[in-house]
Amino acid sequence: MRACGKAALCFLFLLGLIQTPLCVTAGKILIWPSEFSHWLHMKTIIDELIVRGHNVTIVTHSATPFLLKDQSLGYNMEIIQVPHTKKDIMDNLDRILKSCMYDIPNINMIHAFLKLTEGIDIMTEQNKALCRELFAREDLLEKWRKEKFDVLLTDPVTACGELLAQKLNLPFVMSTRPFFANFMERHCGQLPAPPSYVPAFGIGYTDRMDFLQRVTNILFIAFHDIVVNFMMMAKWDPFFTEIMGKPTTLCDTMSKADIWLIRTYWDFEYPRPLLPNFKFVGGLHCKPAKPLPKDMEDFVQSSGDDGIVVFSLGSMIKNLTKERANIIATALGQIPQKVLWRYTGEKPETLAPNTRLYDWIPQNDLLGHPKTKAFITHGGTNGIYEAIYHGVPMVGLPLFADQPDNINHMTTKGAAVMLDFNKMRSKDLKHALDDVINNPSYKESMMRLSRIHHDQPMKPLDQAVYWIEYVMRNKGAKHLRVEAHNLTWYQYHCLDVAVFLLSVIALVVFIFVKTCGLLFRKCCRKTSAKSKKE
Repeated sequence: MRACGKAALCFLFLLGLIQTPLCVTAGKILIWPSEFSHWLHMKTIIDELIVRGHNVTIVTHSATPFLLKDQSLGYNMEIIQVPHTKKDIMDNLDRILKSCMYDIPNINMIHAFLKLTEGIDIMTEQNKALCRELFAREDLLEKWRKEKFDVLLTDPVTACGELLAQKLNLPFVMSTRPFFANFMERHCGQLPAPPSYVPAFGIGYTDRMDFLQRVTNILFIAFHDIVVNFMMMAKWDPFFTEIMGKPTTLCDTMSKADIWLIRTYWDFEYPRPLLPNFKFVGGLHCKPAKPLPKDMEDFVQSSGDDGIVVFSLGSMIKNLTKERANIIATALGQIPQKVLWRYTGEKPETLAPNTRLYDWIPQNDLLGHPKTKAFITHGGTNGIYEAIYHGVPMVGLPLFADQPDNINHMTTKGAAVMLDFNKMRSKDLKHALDDVINNPSYKESMMRLSRIHHDQPMKPLDQAVYWIEYVMRNKGAKHLRVEAHNLTWYQYHCLDVAVFLLSVIALVVFIFVKTCGLLFRKCCRKTSAKSKKE
């Protein structure tokens, strides 16, 4: 009996060892974040890394519109002084948003494009200014070299994180869902994207394309690649060469990423090929709903059986035109549900008693409330994943960047209705809300996506942290990078092999034709000689 007891104890001990998750000795992590919703996503990872005992240092700048007001205990912050101010950044951002939201749809396209280009150029110069000030601080770089960080986590929306990793000789992890992610994933990450069933970013197609759509898809991808390539060659490649002191490109630098953390999952994406160092972590910030503040809960409960609608256009939209705000408020006043609207502009004249305005709302907690019937959203990835997590169907009002593409994905999956923000009328928004709330197919589709999201072997946040720690444990993850990174474009597509094989075939055909010709001529001569003798 004692032997059996000891055996049982040994078995339980071994079972405990097997079930204990892999851990990594507390290490040092350098963070190069971006702003707004990108920061909220990365902060979730940072908080979990701190909980697990890692030492975290965040690099930001003196003009940051977001990070300095969101400091929390547990991490170090290194602030780089830049020549521009927070106001400069916000004013330029407002110009870009105005161009995307109002100018491009309503005024001369060329004029609007030039205004947008001007705003992007200013943003690029602000980003470059940060990079220059960073790499001018040789004392700081030397300090970081001595600290011996284990890994760098970067968001490529703000360039230079990947360059900092190269300067410090650190492995780095990319957290990405930027506007041009599709290009970066394909060209810099070498992620396969067959145009026959992988739609181009922003084109609005699904993975099921007919012949004409495939033609359009290929042409759109080619045009997009030319534009982004030109932008990088003109704006960033000379700068990266200047900083590194040798020919260097943005794409080559990004291609050295050990792991790419992609902020989506198969609940959102169409099926496509993946590489070993690409990991889906969409919805890592999502969590069960917490109780609402009392006054908000009282308002929600006052909705009765009709329930509530949650409305937010994200953290970047501070103001709407009076005309747009009144159209929206009129539509919201015509539905039986109560509406909680995150809105910081002038109060709309047509605001109805069933609608309350808030400077800020606990969006995740509201979407997880049992009385929530629908979510009106601009289509940011964070909000979409909170809706998927809690199974709330959506009405999408996409404004710029990846938002139209995001909402289109949800529309094709049957979980959302998309409206044109500039062209919609009050009755269009009301009809869309009535459809999403009262047609059970939208709720059923969203619940199906929610089940897919929750049916994972590891939670997205755990997966993100695991792969960061994996890079730390293994001093990088170069063994997961495909050899495609070391091939030229013609080698990747086997064009050199094709030319060689065609040359061989041509040579064989040439020899065969020449041989046949020679034999034919010999036969002709013999026949001719025979005829003469006769």
